[in-house]
Amino acid sequence: MTAEAAIAEIAIKQNLEQFLLVLLVSLSVATLSRLFAWFRRIPFTLLLVIVGLILAIEDIRLVNLSPELILEIFLPPLLFEAAWNMNWRDLKRDLVPVCLYAIAGVIISVVGIALGLNWLAGIPIAIALLVGASLAATDPISVVALFKELGAGRRLRTLMEGESLFNDGVAVVAFSLLVGLPMGTTEFSVPQTVLKFFAFVGIGVGVGSLIGFGISYLTQRFDSPLVEQSLTLVSAYGTYVMTENLGGSGVIGVVTVGLILGNFGSRIGMNPRTRLIVSEFWEFLAFFVNSIVFLLIGDQIQFSSLGENIEPIAVCIGAVLLTRAIATFGLSALSNGVARSNIGWRDQMVLWWGGLRGSVSIALVLSVPAALPGRDEMIATVFGAMLFTLLVQGLSTQSLLQVLGLIGDQPLRQEYLELVARRVALNRVKTYLSESVRKQEIDSEFYRYQVELVNGELETVQTRIDKLLAEHSQLLELSMELLREELVDIEAETYAEFVRSGRLNSQLSPILWEVMEKKDEEASPPQSEQEIA
Repeated sequence: MTAEAAIAEIAIKQNLEQFLLVLLVSLSVATLSRLFAWFRRIPFTLLLVIVGLILAIEDIRLVNLSPELILEIFLPPLLFEAAWNMNWRDLKRDLVPVCLYAIAGVIISVVGIALGLNWLAGIPIAIALLVGASLAATDPISVVALFKELGAGRRLRTLMEGESLFNDGVAVVAFSLLVGLPMGTTEFSVPQTVLKFFAFVGIGVGVGSLIGFGISYLTQRFDSPLVEQSLTLVSAYGTYVMTENLGGSGVIGVVTVGLILGNFGSRIGMNPRTRLIVSEFWEFLAFFVNSIVFLLIGDQIQFSSLGENIEPIAVCIGAVLLTRAIATFGLSALSNGVARSNIGWRDQMVLWWGGLRGSVSIALVLSVPAALPGRDEMIATVFGAMLFTLLVQGLSTQSLLQVLGLIGDQPLRQEYLELVARRVALNRVKTYLSESVRKQEIDSEFYRYQVELVNGELETVQTRIDKLLAEHSQLLELSMELLREELVDIEAETYAEFVRSGRLNSQLSPILWEVMEKKDEEASPPQSEQEIA
């Protein structure tokens, strides 16, 4: 064995040991958070950051985060999972405010943070713009998880997640356009910048659409859960790499392909069982990646560097909060006036305070060229501001939701969904028993005995369902939503069966979804804040 091969083997072994150590710590934190009630009060991702900080205090460094590791390995699955689960009807309903937050909000954040650092901390404007671009992307994973756990309004989750999905891409594009200014390799020109921006976004949307629709129609011709699951994984990473190589935004590409496959491809090309398998796979992968990322975020903190840059960090935190407030309240007012979005002040408060920063901010600031003067100060400033948003804003969001009265009825909805699932399962058992006795596979006496048992359980379940619907009328809307999804599933699966059997050559997309969506838009006035809450 040559010396180079021996060194490479040792490096691989060390990397593997480090990776297993990170997994061990992450899963230990996950296990402890489930065993002890006190830990469950803290969002899991924030608990990982705290554990990472403890390791950093003891100077235990697990793995050095690099921008390539975050952007090319960790970010695509997180973006795809969020886009896959994003309901297009909900997103389209609030597309105006989401786009305003994601585009105009990023511009406000970049300019506002840069001006604050330049005027109050004396940081050169070109470097301050890079800090602003790094902190323009929101990462509200822990906040959205809290929304789901506490049953906060569905629209609030859509606004928060929709903004985060798109502003990640916009912030990355903005950073790419600005990174050459401090080095003197590029000059700022508004027309050229706008043209480059649309080129970045256009290539991302184009590549994402091509891959998304292509895979959607491909999966309609066969039924293999493992293959379809693998195709979604390949589409996430493949779209990112292909779009970046073509000069576009890989983030926008992944978000586009995730939205298409989650809302279109999974309807026309996957049966309900396959869609469930794929969704559970991406839920696990997102949990797995988040467990690593947030632990490493805390572990990367250099406390000595934070102490040396306390003044620019304090200025940056104030600028982040102020620009976020201007963007949230100002753009919400604009959207309410222009598009009649009717986003209430309580939702705006949560959107403002819940604008946390995370992995994208770290990736961007770490990608600053090492030759740039003041790079270490930039990294410390971004890390300090990000740490404030995660620990102070993240840990206080639940209290804010309680004060504003935005905690919903998630336990009640979960109870209702469990009862509906039991009713469906028991009815399927009855159908199976009827088929079995018809084929003379079971004794008729045994059949009658089993059917009586099932009917008794069905009656009990139906009584509880009727009682819940009578006491909580808001569950009727949930019931109708479940029925509509089931109808669309039946229609889409029928088309897929015709294609797989060769009786239909051209692909058909479900029409029921579009018809019901159109009727909803005609019948439903804009949501009021009280209805949303």
